[in-house]
Amino acid sequence: MTGLARIIADMIAEDGPMALDRYMTLCLSHPRHGYYMTRDPFGASGDFTTAPEISQVFGELVGVWVAQGFAALGAPRKFALVELGPGRGTLMADTLRVLRKSQEAVKAAQVHFVEMSPVLREAQATRVPDAIWHDNIASLPALPSIIIANEFLDALPIRQFEREAGQLFERRIVAEGEGLKIVKLPSAFPLSARGEGVWEDHSIREAFTTALADHLAKVKGLALIIDYGHGHSAFGDTLQALKAHKPCAITDFPGKADLTAHVDFESLARGLAKGGLKKTALMTQGEFLNAMGIEQRTAVLRRTVSGEAEQNLVAASTRLAHPSQMGQLFKVVAAASRNIELPYPFGAR
Repeated sequence: MTGLARIIADMIAEDGPMALDRYMTLCLSHPRHGYYMTRDPFGASGDFTTAPEISQVFGELVGVWVAQGFAALGAPRKFALVELGPGRGTLMADTLRVLRKSQEAVKAAQVHFVEMSPVLREAQATRVPDAIWHDNIASLPALPSIIIANEFLDALPIRQFEREAGQLFERRIVAEGEGLKIVKLPSAFPLSARGEGVWEDHSIREAFTTALADHLAKVKGLALIIDYGHGHSAFGDTLQALKAHKPCAITDFPGKADLTAHVDFESLARGLAKGGLKKTALMTQGEFLNAMGIEQRTAVLRRTVSGEAEQNLVAASTRLAHPSQMGQLFKVVAAASRNIELPYPFGAR
């Protein structure tokens, strides 16, 4: 057992089988043993790679969108440029490089990071030293805001239920021997969805997006949310664990493997609407990047490299935008508070 597995086993012995949302929270953010609290998980030496680490073009195109968002806000004298779960700070560094082409925009931008990991805060500080850090969104400033969340919501916890032959069960964690395992226990959860199979409850994520939208509705602002998942609520088991870029069982390495589940973008839209953001738009990552000019930006960068570096550049852009790779599975949501127009390419749809 890992150190965290022993702690979880003790909790189960005292409180009974553990719901998956509690298990995910402990695995990812336990103060001493939590996955994100103890490591930099990105890149070849880590467990997974996110879009900003694949190519600088990703963050640059987000930067173009932020520049348009600044104009849509009316070019305020000061605005909060917020990133949720900013990884190593790579996306924000690339975004700011684009914003520097407008002295007015970069002077107005006040960077805020919502990050709980002390390890990742150190990495972020090397790339964006002037950032202001927050443990959660409650302490964000009352300024006009542009909020970016790339692969953030997929790590927020979920619960799983399973309807089988008309009976409803909840998947929970129990201790067995020297390890942990998932079991199905009868449940009285008020599941209204019709059908059978695994149903993932996104209530925590929906509540988070409602709070985020409520903040933006009060301060005036925009959000750009990028993640992998499905456009409509549906049955299906999407909870997964990754270690060293390979899938493993979610109970194999508590605190030492990444845990995520697909984002339900229909539930996400409900959360945003409850918080007062009525203007939302959804497209695939491929559609977004192509509209923002990934081919053109890649062509410009190709002039500065050759050989293997050029091949890697092209491969990275293809990985980000092609439907058979990240282009279709990943979705992009834009949302705006009242009287703010959604920037291109959303406002044109």
